[in-house]
Amino acid sequence: EEIAIAENPERSVLLNSFPVKPELDYVFGDARPEGAATMEVAPGVHWIRMAIPIPGLDYINLWLLEDGDGWTIVDTGIKSRDITAWWEEIFETKLAGKPVKRVICTHFHTDHVGQAGWLTDRWNCMLWMSLGEWAFGRTMALDVAERVPEDVIDHYRRIGYSEEMLEALRERGFHRVSKMMTPIPRAFRRLTHEQRFKIGPNTWRVIVGRGHSPEHVALFCENLNVLISGDQVLPAITPHIGVYPAEPDANPLALYLETLDNFRPLPDDVLVLPAHGDPFRNLHARINYLQDHHRARLKALWHAAPEWASIRELLPYLFRRELGPEDMPLAFSEAISHIHMLIARGRMERRMGEDGVYRYRSAGLDKAA
Repeated sequence: EEIAIAENPERSVLLNSFPVKPELDYVFGDARPEGAATMEVAPGVHWIRMAIPIPGLDYINLWLLEDGDGWTIVDTGIKSRDITAWWEEIFETKLAGKPVKRVICTHFHTDHVGQAGWLTDRWNCMLWMSLGEWAFGRTMALDVAERVPEDVIDHYRRIGYSEEMLEALRERGFHRVSKMMTPIPRAFRRLTHEQRFKIGPNTWRVIVGRGHSPEHVALFCENLNVLISGDQVLPAITPHIGVYPAEPDANPLALYLETLDNFRPLPDDVLVLPAHGDPFRNLHARINYLQDHHRARLKALWHAAPEWASIRELLPYLFRRELGPEDMPLAFSEAISHIHMLIARGRMERRMGEDGVYRYRSAGLDKAA
């Protein structure tokens, strides 16, 4: 199931055209909180960093904001005994006897919303999310079955999963998401793009991004010059942009690149508080890199398919390193998101092969300069 990356001159030229990561200003150096420790990164804004059992991520950053006579929590961690215990220790040692007044979740992914049900019940407070994230999260948590539905298997077969990959999918079951989160509350407070509200003495503005998830919420405070960016802008890795069975013909990469521009009006020296990685400045350089990175991958993919090819055959043109079995699901879904953007632009076409697997071919290569 591994994909070896065989070097060839054409592939090397394409991959060498990928942009170089910019130098970012990591404000706090190597200082980081762990577990139930907190670290104040701006007046009234406290950084929490909890370990999560998700390969490639390892940690999630959570935020505890002073809110007058109480506290606001931004993102929650997954459902786990360790994270529950860390939260309880924080409640005992860091809140100065004041309650949690609300829980804000940037989006529905389990490492962000997994403890939302428990926290809101624990403090009898409201969950704040965008409608798209709350609805998708509720749906995913409730969509549980003893076996993986056949329409889900069919989706992955069409995009080229091998029989070994399909068998691993069946063995994993159709209840992983629900096991990683406490029940998402039935009631919530809706957040919308450009909405403003107070947390303590400061006004925070909602900036919605799309692509990584349906309606991702980031929070910007002009007074503090702080951006809680969630997964939409990360310093060291690119957010995952994938296509999944719930929306098999989606074009999330176009949404992601478009809504990254929502962050351009912010000051370049804003303190960015990401969900993964360390706080940093130089926001505009990072946005430029993220957009250039995906545009370079689109170009590489387009040049790589003069003849009909499967996703598996195209993966080496999108990734520099060899891909192991654990990498394949995310790699496939990332590849489809790039393919769908090219299809939407008329630069690639799709057809079904006799084996029931999609093949893709670039359009207009003969006219390229």
